[in-house]
Amino acid sequence: PYCIQPIKLAAGIETIGELEILKYLQQSVNNDSILIIDSREKRWLNKGMIPGAISLPWKKLYNKTASEDEISEIIQFQFNVVLTGKLWNFENSKTLVFYCNGPWCGQSPTNIKALLSIGYPADRIKWYRGGMQSWKMFGLTTVKP
Repeated sequence: PYCIQPIKLAAGIETIGELEILKYLQQSVNNDSILIIDSREKRWLNKGMIPGAISLPWKKLYNKTASEDEISEIIQFQFNVVLTGKLWNFENSKTLVFYCNGPWCGQSPTNIKALLSIGYPADRIKWYRGGMQSWKMFGLTTVKP
């Protein structure tokens, strides 16, 4: 189920490194329009997560494991997207920075592709490809959930 992920995940998605995610973490402290998302399953979280990130396991945004209503609730109440009739309004949507276990993990890429499929603006999605593997390799701080 795991394979090496490409550097360029999808058109318009910015792949970021450690310095960039540190910048987004710093900005998110005083800016609620930025959300750092740990897409890993709960069993991985006990090994530590990036401080300031929220846990949103990948299966909660994936249409094969979550209902349309569950996904809709997350998109509206956590990502600040408005449902107008049957259409999504992304005008005030948050910038989302996703990560998972590392370049070999498909959990955050699955979430990113799911959001793109419903029209989430690619320029408001960032992907920390190195994930926890790179984060820990550099000796950066982790926290337990």
